Amino acid sequence: MSNSYRKSFYLLTSLFFMWGFITVLVDSLIPRLKEIFELTYFQAGLVQFAFFIAYGLISIPSGALLHRIGYKKGIMLGLAIMGIGCLLFLPAASFRLFPLFLLGYFILASGMTILQVAANPYVTVLGDERTASSRLNLSQAFNSLGTTIAPALGAVFILSDNIKSSEEIKLLSESAKESYMESESSSVQMPFLVLAIALILLALIVKKINLPQLLNTASHSNYGMVLANKKLVFGAVGIFLYVGAEVAIGSYLVNYFLDMNLAEVIRSSDIMAWIVSSLQSGDLSTIDNKAIVGSFVMFYWGGAMIGRFIGSYLTKKYNPNRILSLFASLAILFIIFSMSTTGLVSMWSILAVGLFNSIMFPTIFSIAIEDLGDLKPQGSGILCTAIAGGAFIPPLYGYFTDISGFKMAFLLLIVCYAYILYYGKKSLVL
Repeated sequence: MSNSYRKSFYLLTSLFFMWGFITVLVDSLIPRLKEIFELTYFQAGLVQFAFFIAYGLISIPSGALLHRIGYKKGIMLGLAIMGIGCLLFLPAASFRLFPLFLLGYFILASGMTILQVAANPYVTVLGDERTASSRLNLSQAFNSLGTTIAPALGAVFILSDNIKSSEEIKLLSESAKESYMESESSSVQMPFLVLAIALILLALIVKKINLPQLLNTASHSNYGMVLANKKLVFGAVGIFLYVGAEVAIGSYLVNYFLDMNLAEVIRSSDIMAWIVSSLQSGDLSTIDNKAIVGSFVMFYWGGAMIGRFIGSYLTKKYNPNRILSLFASLAILFIIFSMSTTGLVSMWSILAVGLFNSIMFPTIFSIAIEDLGDLKPQGSGILCTAIAGGAFIPPLYGYFTDISGFKMAFLLLIVCYAYILYYGKKSLVL
């Protein structure tokens, strides 16, 4: 990799970190919003719907836009829009307006969509095409570093106190009610204000840096040719199901652990209690149950980070398609372990799925676009559209949970991973 390519790779990797961090910080808000607005699991899943539906609506237009303006301007535009979305959380929290939260999520995700459509294919062409999957896995490893840090910070800043019900709020005096509302607002506002400032600064940094021109913007934008590629189309289905399954697990882990009464199990275990106390300050007996179990969500995303570093090596040494099938098989196995056990065994089994999720997105993505040449932006737009699986599968999983409980609802996710196993094998001959 040349020196200019290397600098570009480092910059893009920092962007991967940022959007991973923000995506999972959103997960920390779901159990809080569920209590604030007294939502069902299905309604809480609409938070992810608002976030991920942006990928379904914005990705293909983003691919066409990038084909005209290039990767650099697209990255700057995506960062700026993400910053605006973060700023919307300030009035949404102040006025406790759930629709405004949803709008903020949608705008934030719209900017992130443009960023992903630009950054993912850009990384794949920064060097030898044979090692594209390895490079994308390495960048995605830093995306997972962001997703690993976010739950710990979310547990401290967003989930650490008790939410009052509407009946409890009505019993408060006006001064106490106003104080409570201000406290609730600040716990949500500060993290996203800091993120908005960081995103805008990052956009300015991108403006000052010279990124190599790797896209022939004069070529014809032809989605018909892209959609004729079966490897791309089957890969888009794989991305849809993978993102939906990963987000469904991450979004409902806190509620799943609470449903199994794991907070008390953790309090009674010296090792588990030590893990929580090392992540949060204060007496464990005074920490809210959500924050206790929420502390362990970082291991789900941390597994994805470790797996991507390992996957960067494995997909460089071995056939990426076969590694993809292997990891999908292991994800299914550990979901079954969690379904059939209880307590800490069930908890660690579902957390281990994060390790096997690790290589799925970058490996499916790099396999799907490897034959597209200058049409990679259009292929990326279609694949990023498929990220909308995160909008549909989590609410569907929440619906099945409302009907039959968390463990039976895991059957939906097994179907998702079974298709990914199939794609890993099928894409060898496409």
